[in-house]
Amino acid sequence: MAEQSIWMQKVAADPGHSTWYIERFRTMARAGEDLAGEARLVDAMVPRGARILDAGCGTGRIAGALAEAGHDVVGVDVDPALIEAAEQDYPGPRYLVGDLAELDLPARGITEPFDVIVCAGNVMTFLAPSTRHEVLKRFRAHLAPEGRAAVGFGAGRGYEFDEFLADAAAAGLEPDLLLSTWDLRPFRDDSDFLVALLRPA
Repeated sequence: MAEQSIWMQKVAADPGHSTWYIERFRTMARAGEDLAGEARLVDAMVPRGARILDAGCGTGRIAGALAEAGHDVVGVDVDPALIEAAEQDYPGPRYLVGDLAELDLPARGITEPFDVIVCAGNVMTFLAPSTRHEVLKRFRAHLAPEGRAAVGFGAGRGYEFDEFLADAAAAGLEPDLLLSTWDLRPFRDDSDFLVALLRPA
């Protein structure tokens, strides 16, 4: 069994953590804040009706936007409370509770590979460090031959960008494009955020 994620360790230490997170995003949505920037980038990468996996979908903001744009979306998150909120707030995608380190969607009846896997919201930094490479391997296994993964997270969260890119390479994924934001600004050596568009090597 995979080591428990940092996210679920936080939930175990503070049972109100998930509720706080859910309400934070509901408050932003009510205020009219833009919660779909990542979804716009992903939507631009594929034709209508693409198969998209939102890995670490949280409350469903990205999965919901992509489903509304006409895509076939599956959202997976380790936190049952977040999945319940996603089903309430952003119906349309198929949502599943699951640990990304044990991701095996064919075993759950989802046999077709994905055109895009999106992993946003600093999800990579909430994984248990011992599972990072395994998660990337499982992303690779769920991608179509011409598919791509879009992974974004910030610096200073315990997962150096170079280490992530080395893990991705070891998992059979190589960069198509490296950006510093979801709105397509180029990645530089001093960037404090990475959006890596990865393809099967």
